[in-house]
Amino acid sequence: MNIPFNKPFLSNNVLAAIQRVLESGKLSGDGAFCQQVEQRIEQLFHVRHALLTTSGTHALETAMMLLNLQPGDEVLTPSFTFVSTANAIIRCGGKPVFCEINNRTLTMDVRDTERKISKRTKAIVPVHYAGVAAEMDELCALARAHRCWVVEDAAQGVNAQYKNKFLGTIGSLGAYSFHDTKNYICGEGGALLTNDEQLARRAEIIREKGTNRSNFLRGEVDKYTWVDLGSSYVLSEILAAVLNDQFDDLETIQRRREAIHRSYMAGLVELEQQEKIRLPIIPDYCSSNYHLFYILLPTEERRNFLLNQLKAVGIGTTFHYIPLHSSPYAQKVLGLNDFKLPVTDTISSTLLRLPMYPQLSDDDVHQVIEQIKKNLH
Repeated sequence: MNIPFNKPFLSNNVLAAIQRVLESGKLSGDGAFCQQVEQRIEQLFHVRHALLTTSGTHALETAMMLLNLQPGDEVLTPSFTFVSTANAIIRCGGKPVFCEINNRTLTMDVRDTERKISKRTKAIVPVHYAGVAAEMDELCALARAHRCWVVEDAAQGVNAQYKNKFLGTIGSLGAYSFHDTKNYICGEGGALLTNDEQLARRAEIIREKGTNRSNFLRGEVDKYTWVDLGSSYVLSEILAAVLNDQFDDLETIQRRREAIHRSYMAGLVELEQQEKIRLPIIPDYCSSNYHLFYILLPTEERRNFLLNQLKAVGIGTTFHYIPLHSSPYAQKVLGLNDFKLPVTDTISSTLLRLPMYPQLSDDDVHQVIEQIKKNLH
């Protein structure tokens, strides 16, 4: 078998889209394709402002810069996330405070978040895992009670919803990713979302190297200059063209991922009933984008055994995050040597991700299921 873990989905129209950019003579960012894609994001996901960035990481960094973090400011976030979430906080002067995840959706545990909130808390950054929303009503209520921001790390949440609201549009700010591993891709890319006009205007400046170039292009000033801190976070026209083509297939991609998810669930439910694995849980209040499919094994040894057995027959599977609190950087630099998050640690050591992408055939899915059954008999 040759079933890779991930395979980027590209339509037959993408080369023509790139060709149009090359012929236009404008390859740098904030041109016609960038503007079109930003408008599509705003319309598709019902948000007032979407600003394309060069990565989901840079969208998070822009969000943290907008918060004006000061030394001593704390930002609460799960430890079970990609390093970009914490790096964005630290690079902008804040201190990440790692919270537990819940055992149900693997998203931010509300009770632990409440325990760790303090007068120094400047923001809460929930991470929507696997296209399933964190408990946003409770987290937003906490933020309001303690007068802090909510910034959604929705890198895995594009086109997913929480109570009929698209992820990334619920908090003050939201960050998307269009990396090769995500549902909708352009190689590298991201977007910052907000419904706040003032935040959007300043975000334009930050991603344009700290200049008011966007104001200049709209004719609001006669020349542009350096007015704030910033960096070069504007997505190129070529990548925007690729992303625009992806959004043409948005529903096709969504339907196929859902079908694969359903097949995995149906094919593996017997193993769950036998308590050999645990399957993902999608609460009724969530509408998932089926970003990834995982199973949880009883022990780390069983997880590693199955991973190696599947790899041996040509099926690409993988673990997921090494919890940030247990990373070398966190222990050596942040001083978290004795820091414990039991649920996070258990989930990290027992989770196995299965192949999930639109080109995965029904036969491929069947083969994956059968090999899992064979090895967990």
